[in-house]
Amino acid sequence: MDSTSFMELLQNFETARVMAYLQALDLQELVHSPYFLGGAGTLAVIALVMRWRLLLVTVLCVGSFAWLLSYTLSRDTSLQGGGGNDTLVVFVLGGAAIIFLAIYLLFIREE
Repeated sequence: MDSTSFMELLQNFETARVMAYLQALDLQELVHSPYFLGGAGTLAVIALVMRWRLLLVTVLCVGSFAWLLSYTLSRDTSLQGGGGNDTLVVFVLGGAAIIFLAIYLLFIREE
Protein backbone atom coordinates (compact mmCIF):
# COMPACT_ATOMS: atom_id res chain seq x y z
CA MET A 1 0.00 0.00 0.00
CA ASP A 2 1.57 3.27 -1.08
CA SER A 3 1.06 6.69 0.49
CA THR A 4 -1.53 7.94 -2.03
CA SER A 5 -3.88 5.03 -1.47
CA PHE A 6 -3.40 5.40 2.28
CA MET A 7 -4.29 9.10 2.08
CA GLU A 8 -7.41 8.25 0.02
CA LEU A 9 -8.39 5.75 2.70
CA LEU A 10 -7.96 8.36 5.42
CA GLN A 11 -10.11 10.84 3.50
CA ASN A 12 -13.07 8.52 4.07
CA PHE A 13 -12.75 9.27 7.79
CA GLU A 14 -13.04 13.06 7.54
CA THR A 15 -15.26 14.51 10.24
CA ALA A 16 -17.79 15.89 7.75
CA ARG A 17 -18.20 12.52 6.04
CA VAL A 18 -18.50 10.63 9.32
CA MET A 19 -21.10 13.11 10.64
CA ALA A 20 -23.09 12.88 7.40
CA TYR A 21 -23.06 9.08 7.63
CA LEU A 22 -24.19 9.12 11.25
CA GLN A 23 -27.01 11.56 10.47
CA ALA A 24 -28.21 9.40 7.57
CA LEU A 25 -28.13 6.26 9.72
CA ASP A 26 -31.58 4.89 10.50
CA LEU A 27 -31.71 3.53 14.04
CA GLN A 28 -34.71 1.28 13.38
CA GLU A 29 -32.87 -0.36 10.50
CA LEU A 30 -29.69 -0.75 12.54
CA VAL A 31 -31.33 -2.38 15.56
CA HIS A 32 -33.20 -4.90 13.39
CA SER A 33 -30.26 -5.63 11.08
CA PRO A 34 -29.03 -9.21 11.39
CA TYR A 35 -25.47 -8.07 10.73
CA PHE A 36 -25.56 -5.60 13.65
CA LEU A 37 -27.20 -8.14 15.96
CA GLY A 38 -24.84 -10.92 14.91
CA GLY A 39 -21.78 -8.72 15.27
CA ALA A 40 -22.84 -7.46 18.68
CA GLY A 41 -23.66 -10.98 19.84
CA THR A 42 -20.37 -12.36 18.57
CA LEU A 43 -18.43 -9.55 20.22
CA ALA A 44 -20.30 -10.12 23.49
CA VAL A 45 -19.58 -13.87 23.46
CA ILE A 46 -15.90 -13.28 22.69
CA ALA A 47 -15.68 -10.71 25.49
CA LEU A 48 -17.42 -13.10 27.88
CA VAL A 49 -15.13 -16.01 27.04
CA MET A 50 -11.96 -13.92 27.14
CA ARG A 51 -13.11 -12.15 30.35
CA TRP A 52 -12.89 -8.67 28.82
CA ARG A 53 -15.36 -7.04 31.16
CA LEU A 54 -15.01 -3.50 29.80
CA LEU A 55 -15.77 -4.62 26.23
CA LEU A 56 -18.68 -6.78 27.38
CA VAL A 57 -20.28 -3.96 29.36
CA THR A 58 -19.75 -1.53 26.50
CA VAL A 59 -21.34 -3.83 23.92
CA LEU A 60 -24.29 -4.66 26.14
CA CYS A 61 -24.93 -1.05 27.16
CA VAL A 62 -24.62 0.38 23.65
CA GLY A 63 -26.85 -2.35 22.23
CA SER A 64 -29.49 -1.96 24.92
CA PHE A 65 -29.44 1.83 24.67
CA ALA A 66 -29.83 1.62 20.88
CA TRP A 67 -32.83 -0.69 21.35
CA LEU A 68 -34.32 1.62 24.01
CA LEU A 69 -33.90 4.64 21.75
CA SER A 70 -35.43 2.76 18.83
CA TYR A 71 -38.37 1.71 21.00
CA THR A 72 -38.92 5.26 22.22
CA LEU A 73 -38.76 6.80 18.76
CA SER A 74 -41.21 4.27 17.32
CA ARG A 75 -43.86 5.28 19.88
CA ASP A 76 -45.67 8.60 20.23
CA THR A 77 -43.59 10.90 22.43
CA SER A 78 -45.55 14.14 22.13
CA LEU A 79 -46.42 16.07 25.26
CA GLN A 80 -49.63 17.57 23.86
CA GLY A 81 -52.23 18.30 26.51
CA GLY A 82 -49.72 18.91 29.28
CA GLY A 83 -49.80 15.36 30.62
CA GLY A 84 -46.96 12.94 31.05
CA ASN A 85 -46.12 10.34 28.49
CA ASP A 86 -45.63 6.66 29.32
CA THR A 87 -43.05 6.20 26.57
CA LEU A 88 -40.84 8.94 27.98
CA VAL A 89 -41.12 7.39 31.43
CA VAL A 90 -39.97 4.07 29.97
CA PHE A 91 -37.07 5.86 28.26
CA VAL A 92 -35.97 7.65 31.44
CA LEU A 93 -36.29 4.60 33.69
CA GLY A 94 -34.70 2.29 31.11
CA GLY A 95 -31.81 4.69 30.58
CA ALA A 96 -31.30 4.99 34.34
CA ALA A 97 -31.30 1.18 34.66
CA ILE A 98 -28.74 0.82 31.85
CA ILE A 99 -26.47 3.45 33.42
CA PHE A 100 -26.83 1.88 36.88
CA LEU A 101 -25.99 -1.55 35.46
CA ALA A 102 -22.90 -0.18 33.68
CA ILE A 103 -21.68 1.56 36.84
CA TYR A 104 -22.32 -1.56 38.91
CA LEU A 105 -20.52 -3.90 36.52
CA LEU A 106 -17.55 -1.61 35.93
CA PHE A 107 -16.88 -0.07 39.33
CA ILE A 108 -18.75 -1.82 42.14
CA ARG A 109 -18.67 -5.53 41.36
CA GLU A 110 -15.41 -7.29 42.09
CA GLU A 111 -14.58 -10.67 40.62
